[in-house]
Amino acid sequence: MPLDLKNYPLLADINYPEDLRLLKKHQLPALCEELRQFLLTSVSQTSGHLASGLGVVELTVALHYVYHTPFDHLVWDVGHQAYPHKILTGRRDQMENIRMFKGLHPFPWREESEYDVLSVGHSSTSIGAALGLAIAAGKEKKDRKVVAVIGDGAITAGMAFEALNHAGSLHNDMLVILNDNEMSISENVGALNNHLAKILSGDLYTQFRESSKKVLSNIPPIKELAKKTEEHLKGMVSPGTIFEEFGFNYIGPMDGHNVIALVDTLRNMRSHSGPQFLHVMTKKGKGYKQAELDPITYHAVPKFTPDQALPIPKPSAPTFSKIFGQWLNDMADKDPKLTAITPAMREGSGMVEFSKRHPDKYYDVAIAEQHAVTLAAGMAIADLNPIVAIYSSFLQRAYDQVIHDVAIQNLGVLFAIDRAGIVGADGPTHQGAYDLSFLRCVPNMTVMTPSDEQECRNMLYTGHLLNTPAAVRYPRGSGTGIAVEAVMTQLEIGKAKVVIEGNKLAILCFGTFLQATMPVAEKLNATLVDMRFVKPLDKSLLKRLAESHSQIVTIEENSIAGGAGSAVSEFLMTQQYTGKIQHLGLPDSFIEQGTQQEIYHMLKLDSEGIEEQIVSFFT
Repeated sequence: MPLDLKNYPLLADINYPEDLRLLKKHQLPALCEELRQFLLTSVSQTSGHLASGLGVVELTVALHYVYHTPFDHLVWDVGHQAYPHKILTGRRDQMENIRMFKGLHPFPWREESEYDVLSVGHSSTSIGAALGLAIAAGKEKKDRKVVAVIGDGAITAGMAFEALNHAGSLHNDMLVILNDNEMSISENVGALNNHLAKILSGDLYTQFRESSKKVLSNIPPIKELAKKTEEHLKGMVSPGTIFEEFGFNYIGPMDGHNVIALVDTLRNMRSHSGPQFLHVMTKKGKGYKQAELDPITYHAVPKFTPDQALPIPKPSAPTFSKIFGQWLNDMADKDPKLTAITPAMREGSGMVEFSKRHPDKYYDVAIAEQHAVTLAAGMAIADLNPIVAIYSSFLQRAYDQVIHDVAIQNLGVLFAIDRAGIVGADGPTHQGAYDLSFLRCVPNMTVMTPSDEQECRNMLYTGHLLNTPAAVRYPRGSGTGIAVEAVMTQLEIGKAKVVIEGNKLAILCFGTFLQATMPVAEKLNATLVDMRFVKPLDKSLLKRLAESHSQIVTIEENSIAGGAGSAVSEFLMTQQYTGKIQHLGLPDSFIEQGTQQEIYHMLKLDSEGIEEQIVSFFT
């Protein structure tokens, strides 16, 4: 049930930003404290993203206070930090079901609210989208303002710099806010920098700056000297020269937790023309000591009690991420040429221990998936043995590099693809639904789908030894709980394994649905096959099954469209198979958030649903 609002007297009266704008400026600090406490209490009762939202409370309040949202466009990057935004934009009383099945989306989502301008889930898209909106606003001529908020991690991606470069050359009115919670330049934050930000964003400085440009525009040598002098003076107190070179007017860095100073500076900047850049310094987890001390752990949290430590997860089978991490350490001990690359997913990909044990073999390229793949290609050319650990949905961003930089050159790069299939509460932007479809059509690529932890370990080993492009894709979460052997076995490429011998009906399973399918196969007296390889297929086995079975079912945790089942059908067509074929997997639609089990049940991909679908199709 919704939180009791009697403890939040200011927040209780704010249903939408127009209510926020009725407050006096001196009331904003108190509102920020209420909003921060509401966020902490709410997330502790529901689970979800915490530390990022705590860090942008003041910035969120200031933006909605100064800008006329939703008429003015506010674009958030990534979306982890958008919980305060949701609370202030009509969804305060729905926060109890955020990230839940049929509940609020975990990120800004256009279908959910007119205040969510861009649906987001991955990073570095805000500036490009904001520029498109700014171009349209310029043509519209209604004085609509556009703001993009991007984090210091997201701005490292090439996409963000491409957008900055383009925006600076077009001179459309827009504001980019860099939310910087990196501690390395924290000494730049303080009263002096806040004062400078206000001065540099004010009318007097701006008028002087623009007037000087006009006067000096016909005297190129003097104009260039003035430009360099301005950059030098700004560079003495700020790190913004690079953004000035992109064509932005840089202001900052300033304290992102001083809501009064933020409001003053944003008011100044809202009236300016051309590309503007505001650099604010924030602390991730601000106002909650545990999150400030450990923002990584408190980035996304389960239900917990704020005055106690986070609950210790109940013992369960090792996750596939952990299986990968263990294999990586074991393999690194054997192979001096092994290198491992991650695009800022060290914790999620199970690489923490590896990064400590083998720092000379570990490369975190930040949020730069395309670079991660091409970096691996360069390493492979130089006779190293690179492994790219990447989430399925993030690999989509590097598809061109997979083809051009790895596959065409037939280089020995192993892709360890985590979060393949249904990921759960993060919803449509994170479901790993397409990797089998977009990888199996790439020449030179070997694609493997382990059914359990031991198979995963053996497939990683097999792919690492291939010296050609290879991918092993595995799901989020715990494995089956089987005992994993220390010895690694190299598998025969393209060889499937018959698990149960039956007749008439053959079920071909790609990946971890094998466990849910086993009781179904036993009940229906069906042949059950762990296919193991999506590419190459075990064609000799498929020929035998086609001759002895009149009904064939394929099942995969991937989009049915173009997936592993499609590969089977394509081959059986060449064999002029006349039996009936059914494909089970993910539908041709984007899949909402919810727990993995809720989604499997909804899609009829749990044991009960699999049986129901098969029986219905063949009767």
